[in-house]
Amino acid sequence: MQATRKYGGYPWRQSSYNYGVGIIGLHEEIEHFSSYTLPTPTEHAARIELVSRIERLIQGLWPEAQVEIFGSFLPGIYLPSSDIDLVVLGSWEHLPLRSLESELRSSGIVLPGTLKVVDTAAVPIIRFTDCETRIKVDISFNELNGLRSTELIKKFFQEYPILSKLVLVLKQFLQQRDLNTTFSGGISSYNLTIMCINFLQMHPRQHYPETANLGVLLLEFFELYGLSFNYAQIGISIWQGGSYVPKQNILDCPSASFYIDDPLLPGRQNSSSFIATCHIKRTFQWAYRVLSDALFAQATECVCEHRTGFSILGSIIHITDEQIDYRAWLRNKFRHLVVVEPKDSKE
Repeated sequence: MQATRKYGGYPWRQSSYNYGVGIIGLHEEIEHFSSYTLPTPTEHAARIELVSRIERLIQGLWPEAQVEIFGSFLPGIYLPSSDIDLVVLGSWEHLPLRSLESELRSSGIVLPGTLKVVDTAAVPIIRFTDCETRIKVDISFNELNGLRSTELIKKFFQEYPILSKLVLVLKQFLQQRDLNTTFSGGISSYNLTIMCINFLQMHPRQHYPETANLGVLLLEFFELYGLSFNYAQIGISIWQGGSYVPKQNILDCPSASFYIDDPLLPGRQNSSSFIATCHIKRTFQWAYRVLSDALFAQATECVCEHRTGFSILGSIIHITDEQIDYRAWLRNKFRHLVVVEPKDSKE
């Protein structure tokens, strides 16, 4: 486990707050985790400044090119360590991956040793870490699906106000287990969001006010995808209100893969949804059991001293000292980008 000795691992918990017992306390922790995790004005401004530097470099090469942001950055539902997804739109006979690679290498933007061209993927990208912010960046060319899917997902965040909080906790859960990318057999941010949307669409209650109990929903999510879901026979779709899709109706769909319907092209498997389902299922199953045990343990030892020091959410996620120090470093370095900070800011 990564070090949590300096800060304790649960910085979202508020020392002056009297957390409720059991599932109420879990709900309150998820609320506080969401508030803690969302980017501060300075953190967001640092990302905007990074995008501006990259845009200037690209338009210096190709003045007519457009640089667009997509992914979790636009709705603002990203972890402090999340990368930035950019797409460059322009007219080229062949994608100029190597031309941009060469320009980036000599620009001073790239942290040495991090620049990589992934030209064998379905969507070729250039990947690197920014020298100034230590933020990872992925750049693709003329890939419009990322922009379209981002606009689609933004509408669901508006429809389900609780969606962002559920997604943030699950992103952190997967990230600290290296299960947050399809390259590692895990779940991409996009696919995780689709899973959460379908979960809410198919839930018996369906309509959720902002006051819905997030602890109940998180536990039920882990129960569904860890214990109940039949990955071999069905998939999921968020098309037309959401549904479960019989895999026998889908051509060329391996029984071992998790079928996630492409919301932009219903009836076709999302190309990034080939997930190591057995491992994911075991991980969600573990989370369900650990959370259930933590809730039971707190309920049977319901004394004020126990409630004060015990984190139910902390039984499945934590924030490392390194992550906390990085955020403090970033906010201090780029504080000049924000004129006025809110009084309740984490600055």
